[in-house]
Parts: sequence; C-alpha cells; structure tokens
Amino acid sequence: MLQFTDIQAAAARLKGVAHRTPALTSQTLNDMLGAQVFMKAENLQRMGAFKFRGGYNSVNVLTDAQRARGVVAFSSGNHAQAVALAARLHGCKATIVMPHDAPALKLAATRGYGAEVIIYDRYKEDRAAIATALVEERGAALIPPFDHLPVMAGQGTAALELIEDVGPLDALIVCAGGGGFLSGCTVAAKHLLPNIEVFGAEPERGNDMQQSLRAGKIVSIEVPRTICDGQQTQAVGKHPFEVIQALVTDVFAVPDPATVEAMRFAFERMKVVLEPSGANALAALMQNKKRFEGKRVGITLSGGNIGIDRFIALMTGVEPVD
Repeated sequence: MLQFTDIQAAAARLKGVAHRTPALTSQTLNDMLGAQVFMKAENLQRMGAFKFRGGYNSVNVLTDAQRARGVVAFSSGNHAQAVALAARLHGCKATIVMPHDAPALKLAATRGYGAEVIIYDRYKEDRAAIATALVEERGAALIPPFDHLPVMAGQGTAALELIEDVGPLDALIVCAGGGGFLSGCTVAAKHLLPNIEVFGAEPERGNDMQQSLRAGKIVSIEVPRTICDGQQTQAVGKHPFEVIQALVTDVFAVPDPATVEAMRFAFERMKVVLEPSGANALAALMQNKKRFEGKRVGITLSGGNIGIDRFIALMTGVEPVD
C-alpha cells in the first residue's frame, strides 16, 4: 500500500517544478456554511490540474533507458496533458490514448505539449487494451491515470502542501475519479493528522467509488453520462481502493446541477474558473454543509481545464444539466 515516505519522495522530485498552489479562502463561503474552508487551488497548477504532480513523478522515477523508449498513457484529458508535459520536460516521447469526445481544449493542449494522440471511442473500445498493445509494440513505459503508485504519491503532495500551509484540519474532501488523487491525499492527511476525516466526491451518475466503499469490494459500472468528463471512470483502481477502504470515511455522490452551482459560486464570488470535475469537492461540501458546521475543512479545486464556450453554456443553461 502507498506509504507517506513515497509522498515525501515525490514532493522532493516536484520541488521547484510543480507550482506550490495557494490555499484560497472565502469569507462568503465560510459564512454560508458555518465552517472555515481552505481550498487547494490545483486549477492553478501547471497544465491546469493536480494531475501534473502524478504525471511528473511517474516520468521522473523511470530510468534513462526507459525514458528513451517513451511513455504511453490513457486519459480523458488532464492526465493526458500531465504526462505529455512531463515527457517533454524530460525529453522523451509520449503517446496518449484519448476518447473521441474529450474536450477540444484538452486534446489541443496534449498535442501542444508534443504528444502523439490516438483517438478511441470510450463507449465501444477498451482504452487500457489499446495502451497495452502500444506498450508491447514500442517497448514504452505505461503510466496509468490512477492505479499506479508513483501517480498516487505525486497526487498526495497536494494534501501535504495544504496541511503544511493552513495547519490542522478536521476534514478533507477530495475530488475522485479512479482514486489516485483521493488515495494519495488520504495517506498524506492521515499521516499528518491521524484524527482527520477524509471524504471523496464524485458525480452521482458515476458513483462507482461510493458503491465500492459500501460494498467492501470494487464495483464496476457503465461509462457514466455526466458533465464531469474527468470523472467518467468505470471502477476505482486496485491500489487506490486499498487506501480508500482502509482510511476514507465516506464518498459523496454529487448531482451534476449541484456541480454547476459550485462552478458558478467559484466564478461569481471568488473569480475562480473550474471545470466540472474540479468543482466536485466544493459541490459536495455545499450539499452536506450541516455535517461540517463549526469545522476546519480542506477541499480540492482539482482542475480548471474548460473552454470558454462550454463554460458559458453550462453557466447560462444552454448546455442542459438534469
């Protein structure tokens, strides 16, 4: 299982490379919720999301010989960009398998970082199988988006920084897809603050992690139809679930309209732009405010990679959310 020492080692590798993102506060939000809220602004991270942490750490731990053969990843967008940028920083080739309906902004950014992009249909094809075939064909190193210890360790540095910067917390809410971010942050938080409660937040239509935690085993679902494109995972990863099952208090399932309202609050009251997946933890906190009244709560603003047209469509209701 992931250890705190893995996260410390990742933090050393990331020092001076990843941004030490700020912990934002909002008195309006505190008054509204009756809590003190500290928001780790990973939307301001390099490539616009926390994923840079795990992507860079994973490429950095490879040997020179491995990097010379290149890396392969599969992702709907943010892990794609993270691995593409990390590979460019290390001078190696990246090949990324991305779904045909990935946001155009994320596709363009991944190609912009110099990666080769291979498109697949997420509703008909198996991205892991496509990536595995590329690895076997090219001798490249596979960097999965969440079920990979170096990825988990890198993501956990976000919680490490947050607690170092703001001090003790009673609770931490982390946006969750395949569990790499949640598991890494949980290990860091529980090591530093053994009594902290850690929660995941995922879309209501993609609540495989909530189901898995309550069933005591990994539950797989169909590809969820949700606006949270970064959280359209079908099952939590094996390595992340070991941590989540042992240490996470609960996972909140958030309706898409509540996520849009969290995006709206962040934009209108805090002047912060979040993608839907990046607003999930904030939405979960706003939906469950009675549980956190009187507490010091940390949350992750996990990403801000959204194009202006889609952001406006969600904010104005042109893109229907039900």
